[in-house]
Amino acid sequence: MGPIAVVTCRSMPEPDHDEDVLLDALRDAGVAVELVAWDTEPAPDWGSYRAAVIRSTWNYIDHLDRFLDWALATERMTRLLNPASVVVWNTHKGYLRDLVEVGVPVVPTAWVARGSRVPLATIMDDNVWSDVVAKPVVGAGSYLTERVSDPESPDAVAFWQRLVTEREAMVQPFLSSVMDYGERSLVWIDGEFTHAVRKAPRMGDDEESVSDAVPIAPEERDVAEQALAAVPHELLYARVDLIRDDRGEPRVAELELVEPSLFLTRDPMALRRLVTAMAAL
Repeated sequence: MGPIAVVTCRSMPEPDHDEDVLLDALRDAGVAVELVAWDTEPAPDWGSYRAAVIRSTWNYIDHLDRFLDWALATERMTRLLNPASVVVWNTHKGYLRDLVEVGVPVVPTAWVARGSRVPLATIMDDNVWSDVVAKPVVGAGSYLTERVSDPESPDAVAFWQRLVTEREAMVQPFLSSVMDYGERSLVWIDGEFTHAVRKAPRMGDDEESVSDAVPIAPEERDVAEQALAAVPHELLYARVDLIRDDRGEPRVAELELVEPSLFLTRDPMALRRLVTAMAAL
């Protein structure tokens, strides 16, 4: 059998802190593995790999159609994880609407078409939101993501105009629990939740701030399991990002199934579980 391709991209917008620890652990376990960029030119022979595991393809937001074509084509040549059908569904945050339809509690969201002339102030007024986070529907990290409480300030107007000119956008209320309790990222690997971390709010060019592993509260696990149950596909890994609302109830902020950081340095068991699952591919 050929090696496993751990899939990245040629131009990384930020470092992948999972990369070295995962590659080293796979090699220590005797697994033949290569780090390969999805956008390598000329394209490698993806059929020579026994599997391709997407990990840090973080530039796809600027090349979405090409990336989706790559995923669909690669799956015809080798085993792709997570599968291309998941990649197509999960790269557009409209999947949150699908979760709402099956009863998963999700952070309330207003959807705004690219090129819309509706002011952010109007969206906030219509939804009775005084403090919001606005971001692209297809995005990664904190690209073009800002918290806005005064939508008529010059900076906010300029940000909003840039966002809706460049991208389809989404607006969500800023939930104050992220300032103390924090956003919780629950990591799921090969059928089991392994650990969670607390993430501090991240806007604009902020660097990601992540805690050590924290306990998974029962109600958080319940909501995360609801979200994953709504995905009728084989998964190798997943991350469910939750924020507690004003009543203290957890809601899904994002369901990350394509290229999420899994914070493997925070939990050795998670690393071992991923290595074991990949070795069995």
